[in-house]
Amino acid sequence: MRLSVDSLKKDPQRLREFLSSNRSTRELLAILKRLGKLEKDFDKDVLIDLLKHRNSKVRLWAIKNLGKLKDISLFPLFKEIVLKDNDTAVRREAVSAIGRLRNESTIKFLFSLLEDKDPEIVSQAIRGLLVFKGNRNVDAVLKRLIHHENEIIRDVIAVEYFQDKSSSANLEIDAGKFSNVAVNGDVIDVLRMLPDNIVDLTFTSPPYYNAKNYSKYKSYGAYLDFLVEVFKEVHRITKEGRFFVLNTSPVIIPRVGRKYKSRRYAIPFDIHSRLVEIGWEFIDDIIWIKPSGSAKNRIGGFLQHRKPLTYKPNPIVEYIMVYRKRTTKLIDWNIRQYDEETIERSKVLGEVDRTNVWYINPDSDPLHEAVFPEELCQKVIKYYSFVGDLILDPFAGRGTLGKVALDMQRKFFLVEKDERYFSYMKEFVAKERSIFEKGSFKFMTYEEFKEYVSEFRSECS
Repeated sequence: MRLSVDSLKKDPQRLREFLSSNRSTRELLAILKRLGKLEKDFDKDVLIDLLKHRNSKVRLWAIKNLGKLKDISLFPLFKEIVLKDNDTAVRREAVSAIGRLRNESTIKFLFSLLEDKDPEIVSQAIRGLLVFKGNRNVDAVLKRLIHHENEIIRDVIAVEYFQDKSSSANLEIDAGKFSNVAVNGDVIDVLRMLPDNIVDLTFTSPPYYNAKNYSKYKSYGAYLDFLVEVFKEVHRITKEGRFFVLNTSPVIIPRVGRKYKSRRYAIPFDIHSRLVEIGWEFIDDIIWIKPSGSAKNRIGGFLQHRKPLTYKPNPIVEYIMVYRKRTTKLIDWNIRQYDEETIERSKVLGEVDRTNVWYINPDSDPLHEAVFPEELCQKVIKYYSFVGDLILDPFAGRGTLGKVALDMQRKFFLVEKDERYFSYMKEFVAKERSIFEKGSFKFMTYEEFKEYVSEFRSECS
């Protein structure tokens, strides 16, 4: 016969008998999870008896329910559990129960927990202490945790005590002056002329280190240093909390002779730590999988002789690394910068990618060795931007991102150094568009852009 939780709660003796009997863990948890709100006169002894249960989940739910009573007489019991239980989740729940007491007599003990080796215990103790925010002593102790070795704890303290109240997204900058603009010039020189906080999304694929005819660098270190300088500027011109999506993959530099070895460079993994140092927060890694026939054949020799140590699979994946400009504000804050109509128009309808594996055919172009597939651009733009946003590609090539941005009612800012690609971009981006639309695009040389920026600054001053 199935017992009613409500009936058990009304009959303390019966509930005690049920919980203290030799019930299965499953039965105990079923009742404990459904106890709901407890009245102050609830017989807490029936739960205290379970704090020595061998199963940690039973102990946890017993504490969770005891915490609902907010009974200061339970403080010594909670302290004992925090100090003696060997299960992190149980200890954390006991600290949570102490926090729910909201009693100043708990402050000293919560202070002691800030030295705990388990960052989850420290975080829960901070939550308990934040109840007393405004207390000079509590504030002073918590503020010192801004230098804590754990990054999650530092983030909590930053939000509570050091959050910049200014809103970079609301700065009055006429980003329209830089909408649907493409510049033929060195990427760092061009980006340095842009104002702070004007870009909503960047999606780019930088030149692959010495693997293509258009990308030659003196060394791998010099290549990475170059990317860091570019992405520092991208960070500066990106609005607070907005996204930067980077498409890269490892590359192979062929050997120069039979007695020398080739070398493989792990670009996505080597650039990641540098991006974090700049101020980008890692959000997601997406694997772009291409058809097997699109890969260069590296496995042919192995298939002939099958000798161990020589296995080299054909690479058919690239990495789409998703970052957000570091901020203490949640994504909801970014969304609130838009009116309801824009939010509604920007919603992602129809089928969506439910995993971080995307199957997309590569694109080809007789005038460019490595071009973005339009499908890839479409996915990134719809997932990480709103209608009307300004989308940046600092290595624009033929301008695929700009074309797709226009198709999806966004605006673009493109930079491309190679004059051949830039000339081709004018035709590719404006293809099949009206004369009126074409007139709204600004394709400039670097010198023309310098003059354009100078006029913009004069207007601002």
